[in-house]
Amino acid sequence: MIGKLFGTVDSYGDDWVILNVSGVGYIVHCSARTLGSLPSKGESCELAIETYVREDQIRLFGFSEDVERDWFRLLLTVQGIGTKVALAVLSTLSVNELASAIATQDKAQVSRTPGVGPKVALRLVNELKDKSPAISASVVDEFGAGRTAAPSAQADAVSALVNLGYSQAQAGMAVSTAAQNAGQDAQTGELIRLGLKELAQ
Repeated sequence: MIGKLFGTVDSYGDDWVILNVSGVGYIVHCSARTLGSLPSKGESCELAIETYVREDQIRLFGFSEDVERDWFRLLLTVQGIGTKVALAVLSTLSVNELASAIATQDKAQVSRTPGVGPKVALRLVNELKDKSPAISASVVDEFGAGRTAAPSAQADAVSALVNLGYSQAQAGMAVSTAAQNAGQDAQTGELIRLGLKELAQ
């Protein structure tokens, strides 16, 4: 299996790039966001790769970040979502926006994706809430728990955002900003919500 490719950009298509790796041209399908982040023809780049193997085909999907590849894999576990729709979701929503939409069960945000109707969007947010390492029941519970703030509320919020897939630095900055806006006595659930809003911007 191919996990990563490093080479030079040979040419582009609507949803693919040909990457020249030591004289071999690999056709790699990408989201619009990844394609938009790639350099010009002839320049070098590196892509995280998901190798998609079926009886009648082998296709490569490329991502600018490992976390985008992780979300692609998770999207494919949802009934009714194939590679085309998964790429469309990642073209429409950033990984931060997608994580936020699933954490808050915002199917309207997901249904902005072309080809994803309300029913599929609802199925997506429901199924990934439990499957994704970025979404845990404890985090979702916090959104409606109304728990009294404790001295460790900010630390708990940072930990929850890290569990959602954000780096420690990203989570720390987002929660710090959220605490400034909501006040030092804010509940953990509120800090998570406000932190996700900051990260989705």
